[in-house]
Amino acid sequence: MAIWRDSRAVALLMAATLTVMANATISPALPGLQQLFADDPHSALLTRLLVTAPSLSIALLAPLVGLAVDRIGRRVLLLAGIMLFVIAGSAGLYLPNLPTIFLSRIVLGIAVAFIMTAQTALVGDYFAGEARSALTGLQISARNFGGLVFILLAGLVAAVSPRWVFGVYGLALLVLPIAWTVIVEPRRTLSVGHVAYTSGSEEQRKWRLPFLGLVVLQSATNMFFFIMPTQLPFFLDAKGYSSAAMTGMTLSVLMLSGGSVALAYSRIQRAIGYAGVYAIGYAAMASGFLLLVTSSAAPLLTLAGAALIGAGYAAVSPTFVALTLALAPPHRRGVAGGVLTASVFTGQFISPLLSTPVIMTAGYEGLFLDAAVLLASMAAIALGGTLLQARDTRPFR
Repeated sequence: MAIWRDSRAVALLMAATLTVMANATISPALPGLQQLFADDPHSALLTRLLVTAPSLSIALLAPLVGLAVDRIGRRVLLLAGIMLFVIAGSAGLYLPNLPTIFLSRIVLGIAVAFIMTAQTALVGDYFAGEARSALTGLQISARNFGGLVFILLAGLVAAVSPRWVFGVYGLALLVLPIAWTVIVEPRRTLSVGHVAYTSGSEEQRKWRLPFLGLVVLQSATNMFFFIMPTQLPFFLDAKGYSSAAMTGMTLSVLMLSGGSVALAYSRIQRAIGYAGVYAIGYAAMASGFLLLVTSSAAPLLTLAGAALIGAGYAAVSPTFVALTLALAPPHRRGVAGGVLTASVFTGQFISPLLSTPVIMTAGYEGLFLDAAVLLASMAAIALGGTLLQARDTRPFR
């Protein structure tokens, strides 16, 4: 595949793996961290929020980072983000308590905002057409396969000490010299962009409403998906067949299935269109949560449910990026990428805040059933859009 021969694409795919590492890597260590800091009266909530703490700062800062990416440049913020990622990510190795570790995770989110926003803009600047569509799918695949490696490694080291998972973040150092060498600042084409999208023009305003819809939908999608890394360890523990290794295995299946589906994204999208991708993706996620409802009777159903959720999420995720890069004018790709990034992590951050009260009132099975019903409704709406599109494009006879 030609895109693999482009060193810039390889560097961007390596940087993409860091975004999964930011949140889900510490999931296998959550029960151990809660026990390690059991003296903290808020340990139950804080340990869950450690997974999504980076999401808070990303959600708040990513749009501003997007402005900086458009004004200052893509390369410098990407490299700064990688360096800050290593420092903040590994800080949990030596910080003394949960509140300080939580703060380090907030700083980690700033690093991820730099990386993801600059990366999205660079994909739009460097590539177009089929190459861009392929790369958006490969990014999700890289995140999933990277997550597979990181979570498996985290599950192994968490069995020795829950603090050791923070050392996994040091692997980001491997990305820095490659990105430093091959990522160059794209040539600016603002004059072209402003000809097509003059300030306040009708063309510029037209892209904002559909983009807002993408932002809301992506936030909801990530809210459902992040039930897995934030609540799954405790669900497994409550069912009596949990361990750090089991959590790592289940989340690795989640990543492996997602990475495999994302590899074929461009072919799937060409075959069934964007609405069809949404319909199949949300249906798969709904089916996965339904399997989790019944997984108490057969633990292997947990792995099957995780596989379906990962596959469905990986199917829909590249579509958000592809549609955003197609909608946004070139000189607004940084801002659009920042807002889109913020929507991802807004959904991730609010996921445990909304799912934990549901668990307290309806249990884990109630949470999974509610998620399944809502995702099935989203799939039905997308399917309706697919049928309408097929009818509208049917040749007249």
